[in-house]
Amino acid sequence: MPMLPDRTRSLAILGGRSAFAQPRHVGAPNIGDRRRFYRRLDEVLDRGRLSNRGPLVQQFEQEVAARAGVKHCVAMCNGTTALQIAASALGLSAEVIVPSFTFVATAHALKWQGIQPVFADIDPRTHNLNASSVESLITPRTTGILGVHLWGRPGPVVDLQDIADRHNLALFFDAAHAFGCKHGGQPVGSFGRCEIFSFHATKFVNTGEGGAVVTDDDGLARCLRLQQNFGFTGLDQVESLGVNGKMSELAAALGLTSLEGMTAWMARAREVHDAWGEALAPLPGLSLLTPEPGDDSNYQYLAVEVDDGESGLSRDLIVQALRAENILARRYFHPGCHRMEPYVSEPPPGGYHLPATEHICRRIMVLPAGAAVTPADVRRMGEALAAILASGPAIRNALTDSPARKECKA
Repeated sequence: MPMLPDRTRSLAILGGRSAFAQPRHVGAPNIGDRRRFYRRLDEVLDRGRLSNRGPLVQQFEQEVAARAGVKHCVAMCNGTTALQIAASALGLSAEVIVPSFTFVATAHALKWQGIQPVFADIDPRTHNLNASSVESLITPRTTGILGVHLWGRPGPVVDLQDIADRHNLALFFDAAHAFGCKHGGQPVGSFGRCEIFSFHATKFVNTGEGGAVVTDDDGLARCLRLQQNFGFTGLDQVESLGVNGKMSELAAALGLTSLEGMTAWMARAREVHDAWGEALAPLPGLSLLTPEPGDDSNYQYLAVEVDDGESGLSRDLIVQALRAENILARRYFHPGCHRMEPYVSEPPPGGYHLPATEHICRRIMVLPAGAAVTPADVRRMGEALAAILASGPAIRNALTDSPARKECKA
């Protein structure tokens, strides 16, 4: 490991100056060509049609469907609403199997529909659902499987589809991290009965707030569109229960501009990912997750596992020291949905048995990456991280009993 005596002594966590005057965020938004965005906004305002599936929403849906390799895209106001409407349109009830190691919206979207999330364990190597764990949890009450393509790494789509087919279950995917990714040359968005994208500001392609459900199923697409527009099929004609899940024209204007920047952003994000690989390679106890062979990633997320026996510092202390440097690393997805409310207060008989999930929740950290970060930023962040590891004893002594440390452990 390179020796950095001067940098080590000036760590912000030990009273020195932060490496960055302005914070470097996980999930900083990608901003497209502002002039093109403003031009689209002028068109929207001139038309006077701000919502109700205007021409920009329709164009956005067509382009997203094409990139996902499917016939239908139903744009939504956000990804959580998209998950809720997808679960309803699929006719799910009772129990749906889902990973605990995911953003809590995945589970909440089911619970909000009166569906009980049943938490399966993950593969500790891929961080995606463990197919054997999924199959072991199937009961007569199980109606579906909701997989997650975590970090943009496609889940075990073939194994899960096989399980779903044999047990007559609906399989769908939370693909919030994975727009633009591919598995074996096939675009994410084309697996299961349907897949759900998020276009939140932190996502690779964004509409500020937004989401979509994509599918090749004509009947499901019709049901999705009904349910995201109050059940209307015509003027004063309502055929089903529905809510207001529509995407606005303003959001679609940002989304179309974002799509135009996607190729360049993916190239930059790959460059940043490779720079992080170089920066992390000499550091003990830190393992960078990389795409599986044959898969294509958007490289938006930079997930690192921490082995505190080798690194000399726990994941939590490393994150705390990085945040003092204005490197706003995150403990995704700590502590796991099963340890959050309402799920922690409603354990199944015998409690939760998720050893791989518990293990990864203690080890994973996500570092600033993607197209909004530069390779020069990565080099400085890597230097700070090297200095933090080199100062392990001093950091442990300074923070082990501090109030901030106790808060981080909570």
